[in-house]
Amino acid sequence: MAGWYKKEVGERGNYYHQKVILPNLLRLLNLKPGEKVIDLGCGQGVLGRAIPAEAEYTGVDAATDLINEAKSLDKNLKHRYMVGDITEKLSIADKFNKAVILLTLQNLKRPFKAIENAKNLLKDNGRLFIVINHPCFRIPKHGDWETDREKGVQWRKTDVYMSHLEIPIESSPFDKKDNQITFSYHYPLSTYMEMLSDNGLVIEKIEEWVSDKKSEGGMAKIEDRARKEFPLFMALVAYQRQGSLGRCRREKNLYARWLT
Repeated sequence: MAGWYKKEVGERGNYYHQKVILPNLLRLLNLKPGEKVIDLGCGQGVLGRAIPAEAEYTGVDAATDLINEAKSLDKNLKHRYMVGDITEKLSIADKFNKAVILLTLQNLKRPFKAIENAKNLLKDNGRLFIVINHPCFRIPKHGDWETDREKGVQWRKTDVYMSHLEIPIESSPFDKKDNQITFSYHYPLSTYMEMLSDNGLVIEKIEEWVSDKKSEGGMAKIEDRARKEFPLFMALVAYQRQGSLGRCRREKNLYARWLT
């Protein structure tokens, strides 16, 4: 999927990267000179090129083509990129002030392990920043818009929420020659909470980010109102709680549950 993804995201990120995700994420990260950040599932390094130049950055992704693209686009000597599966044990000795999983967790069949890796790579008092498509309102193939013109309202409808889903996504549904299949994995918000808690992490902040786009034409007022009410993305900030003995006692059972 690397070729499709490079076209989709581009050098500076797609529209939502540029207008919604990166500005808000950089605000939350609030990186200081000398701080170290690791980006798990970094793609071609769109975050690395957006952070302050003086911050130390490490990007990890399983796709060699995307890592090569990241290296070619980012010449900052404080930045490094490496190929690695973030759902497997990572050979990284460094510890980081901040870890990011940006629009990646929802594409992992084993997200629990990625969160565990992030936790293990954090320094004491470090923070994990997760950005995902909003799990309540943005479920691929299971959510859509409905409009009542007489009442002048638009709403989101969903036909599933609590179930854990593996959803096939076509990169080019109208061009079978270049079409590739990837997967999106849906989990309800309570499952993300459980994965963090079982890794000894406590949610410090939740933010919900809406689209800044504006409609034109006769439906503009209705669509703009709905756009402000139903967020596209959710950001979670978590830190490691101290003395998490309960998790250690249950570790084997948790692995058996989450990794199968």
